[in-house]
Amino acid sequence: MNISDVAARAGLPPKTIRYYEDIGLIKPQRSANGYRSFCEADVHKLAFLGRARALGFSIEDCRSLMRLYEDRGRESAEVKQIAEEHLSHIDAKIAELSQMRATLASLVEACAGDHRPDCPILADLASK
Repeated sequence: MNISDVAARAGLPPKTIRYYEDIGLIKPQRSANGYRSFCEADVHKLAFLGRARALGFSIEDCRSLMRLYEDRGRESAEVKQIAEEHLSHIDAKIAELSQMRATLASLVEACAGDHRPDCPILADLASK
């Protein structure tokens, strides 16, 4: 398969596939003329990477997950540890975003939004 075929099947842009190859996440075969040649296993790996990235895993997490995915003797505890660490990062980000939202909501509520120049939103931004 060529890169456009595998891109369509894996649901990833060719540019992303080239990037994954550049950083060593996938290693497609090369034909005599230098073109990439993908096999069915590459499609599965790329779909795997696409799903992992859609869940917010970092490139390094994806590298570790791919290594574990390819290792039939793996222990699921290692996979779970990576996922738990990522989940804790997501929870922290949600807490941070919730606090940001609460602060901004109270500032928006405090702003009259009329023709007067005083604005609590600008005052708050200037005070920090």
